[in-house]
Amino acid sequence: MRSGLEKPAKQATVLMIKMSCSSGGVRPRLFPDHSAALESMRPWAVRQASGEAVVWVTLEGHFWFPRTLMGFTKVSLAFYDQPELIHRINQDLTEFNLRIVSQVAQVCVPTLVTIAEDMSYNHGPMISERVFDEFIAPYYRRLVPRLKELGAMVLVDTDGDVTKMVPWLLREGIDGVLPLERQAGVEGMILRHCFPSLCMVGHYKKMVMNQGEAAIRDEFERLVPLMKSGRFIPSVDHQTPPGVSLDQYRSYLQCLHEYVKQ
Repeated sequence: MRSGLEKPAKQATVLMIKMSCSSGGVRPRLFPDHSAALESMRPWAVRQASGEAVVWVTLEGHFWFPRTLMGFTKVSLAFYDQPELIHRINQDLTEFNLRIVSQVAQVCVPTLVTIAEDMSYNHGPMISERVFDEFIAPYYRRLVPRLKELGAMVLVDTDGDVTKMVPWLLREGIDGVLPLERQAGVEGMILRHCFPSLCMVGHYKKMVMNQGEAAIRDEFERLVPLMKSGRFIPSVDHQTPPGVSLDQYRSYLQCLHEYVKQ
C-alpha cells in the first residue's frame, strides 16, 4: 500500500514545481490581483471613522486552501505523504495573504479578520494537533502578528465542534471562533468557563428560526448568560436555513436588537 502511494506523491510534487516555475502556468492564477476591489473599500474608511461601519476581512486559511485545491481525501493523505507540497502551498498562501493585508491597510483598517478554515465537524477537529502544529501553526505565526499590528481582532471560521481545537488556536494568538454550531453540541458557556478571554460569534440555533416568535425568543433567552459574560456576539450559527420566511427572519432581527440592547 505504501509503495502504491509513493509514485503519485512524487508526480504531484513535480507537477507543483512545474506550476511554480512556469510564468504561464496554473500557480499565478491561484493568487489573483485584487487591487481594484480593495480600492473600492476606500469609502468604508470614512464610514468606519464615523462609527457607522466595521470592516470585516476574510482570508483563506491553511487547511481550507490546500483542501480546496486537492479535495479532502487527498489533502488528508498529503499531510503524511507529501508534506513538502503542503508546506509550499501554505508558504505561497501566506505571502499572498500578507500582501492582501498590506493592501487593505492602505485604504482602511480591518476591525475584524476571519481566517476561513472549516477544519472541524460535528465530532471535533478534522485534523490532529500534530498536523495543526506542523502545517498550520507556523503560518499563523507569520500572519496573526501582522493583523494584530493593525489592531484587528482575529477569529477562525470553523464549523462543527471546535471545543478541542480552541486551545491550539489561542496559543497561536487567535482571539476567537465562529460560528459555534449548536447542532454540533458546542456549549458556549463551557467554552467561556474554560477560556475566559475567548471571543465568540454565532451560537444561535438556526433550526428554531421557522418555529415562530416564541421559539426564536426562547433561543435568545438561552444565550443571555453568554451575552452577559462579554466577548460574545449572537448570530445565526452558520447560515439561515432556506425554509425561513422573510417575516420569520424579521422576527429574528427584532429579537436580536432587543436582546443586544438589554
